[in-house]
Amino acid sequence: MTLHRVRLAATAALLVSAPAGAQSGAPSGTQPVVLTLGGAARWAAEKNAGPAAARERVAQADARVRQQRASFMPTLTASALDHENNLNSATFPFSFNDPTTGVALFDPNGEVLGPVKNWDMRGNLRQDVVDLSAFAKLRAAHAGVTASEAQAAAAAQQAAGAAAVAYVRAVRADAQITARLADSTLAAELLGIARDQLAAGVGVVLDVTRAQAQLSLTHSQLIAARAERDRARIDLTRTLNLPVGTAIVLADSLGALPSETGAPAEDAAVAQAERSRADLRAAAEQAAAAERQLDAVRAERYPALSLFADQGVNGKNVDHLLNTYNWGIALSVPVFDGFRREGRIDEQRAALRELDVRRRDLSEQAAADV
Repeated sequence: MTLHRVRLAATAALLVSAPAGAQSGAPSGTQPVVLTLGGAARWAAEKNAGPAAARERVAQADARVRQQRASFMPTLTASALDHENNLNSATFPFSFNDPTTGVALFDPNGEVLGPVKNWDMRGNLRQDVVDLSAFAKLRAAHAGVTASEAQAAAAAQQAAGAAAVAYVRAVRADAQITARLADSTLAAELLGIARDQLAAGVGVVLDVTRAQAQLSLTHSQLIAARAERDRARIDLTRTLNLPVGTAIVLADSLGALPSETGAPAEDAAVAQAERSRADLRAAAEQAAAAERQLDAVRAERYPALSLFADQGVNGKNVDHLLNTYNWGIALSVPVFDGFRREGRIDEQRAALRELDVRRRDLSEQAAADV
């Protein structure tokens, strides 16, 4: 090999022999992350922002269940009051008269009494006994948790699928780099041979020109392949929710990745997608949760029965406080709320129709994907 051919081969090698850290944009000293295809999918399902946010929505739904459970527990409050006021005797609903003379004790036109100082300390207990609306709201909250969990599973599945696609794209980009490097080396070799033949008098200038053009083409293809590799690495890093610049080592190659030799029948594949796709399950659970919400709004029309008790002491000063209490059973019957409840029912029905439209669209999309 002549010195000129050696230089051409070295130039082609320099186009692709950048360090691993430079290829991935990794800062120096960063520990690389070694991933297989399955590991990338599992990593994205756990670390991607979409599934992480969906898991927080599940936690929010769990918190709403605890809030609804509070309706079945007693409410206990304590209060202490020190106040002073005066009264207008004309506001009394009855008159105070002297029992012997019949003369009014207070001016009929009213007079100011007081000021009167009063201490009041008491505890208040209330417990709902029968509240069908609270039961319906608790069931709706539980359905919301199930729907949120289904959405989290769908988000994890989508993130895993996106990570798998990004991983294969990154592996393919690396394979393209290797192929373009081989093309560049071969083109450099052919250019050297053409020049040697021209120098020996057995070649023509056109062959040298053609070899130079081929070498330039392979160089441009190599540059484009390197750009595609960098884009694929950045996309994979973002899909895995890793800091930009993290070095990633792809442990699988295209040849090592499993491939299916056969495909199921179309009807069987569509049926399998209907059963196993997490987004379809999430849509069904959302519809069930909306049904529960509608039942909860309707249940607000029913009467509610509750117990209440109030126990405490009051008086003019703390040295002489007398015991007082108030207890009973309360039955509340919703009569009219300005059609607010009917408006909420209509709103919930519209939400149900929207979810049904979305569910049908997802079903059609699943069939189209298959």
